[in-house]
Amino acid sequence: MEQRNSNLAILREPFVAGMDENLSPIMHRLWKLEGGAIYFCRSGWAHVTIDLKDYEIVENTQIVLLPGTIIRVNGSSSDFTASFFGFPKEMFREACLRFEPIFFRFIKEKPCYKLPEENTGAINGLIHATTAIYNDRENRFRNQIAKNHLQSFMLDIYDKCYRHFDRREIEGGSRQDEIFKNFVALVHENCISQREVTFYANKLCISTKYLTGICKSVTSDSAKKIIDDFAILEIKVLLQSTELTIQEIADRLGFPDQSYLGRYFKRHEGMSPKEYQSKYSM
Repeated sequence: MEQRNSNLAILREPFVAGMDENLSPIMHRLWKLEGGAIYFCRSGWAHVTIDLKDYEIVENTQIVLLPGTIIRVNGSSSDFTASFFGFPKEMFREACLRFEPIFFRFIKEKPCYKLPEENTGAINGLIHATTAIYNDRENRFRNQIAKNHLQSFMLDIYDKCYRHFDRREIEGGSRQDEIFKNFVALVHENCISQREVTFYANKLCISTKYLTGICKSVTSDSAKKIIDDFAILEIKVLLQSTELTIQEIADRLGFPDQSYLGRYFKRHEGMSPKEYQSKYSM
């Protein structure tokens, strides 16, 4: 992401943390996180869209945003406040080296969870401690301590997941559910450059017909629509929050030229990239 982003989308420090923050700086805009973030709602409510899914955030809701997540805040109450811990991808990778991949796939699918009041002590304590070390600029072990805190956060989240959700829900249900989850994970990773169903079917070692059948069974949408929805989301992020020209965006996303990108975008959104940029850019 380029220079118009807030520090929630790109970290200009090794990590960031704070208490009682509101969402006004990122309201009504798409943001793609290069790193990750953990939020904890302390008061009020907010409506957010995370990777195309809508969520209502209320007091004691924990939000875990993994690197690469795209978020939009659609609205919030005047008394909304949240504590947060933002971290770079490298810190996340080092802190979470030993965690099972299925755990992160589950977090990607269920980024928001309202904690019972009796289970909020750990996250409150960790956020207070992380904010304190963030403000202690002279601490020579500041980054290492933050990484240790991140690992503690993830261990606590791991514990809550396995305590409050059925193990089968975390680790996957039927074979079709497993394939669909793997498909969505692949789309998240590759939709910038790969927009054809064949690519994903080949990766999953199944036919395009079978993949589309699974997608329609789980979501009522075709595999192609799911791919296009995520690709359009990536294009919107670049149109809203970067200084790139439309030709540069076309080059970055692997479109043959600006005209091809324009036709693709207009077919899905009913307006040209330039019209969208004029309407929504910052």
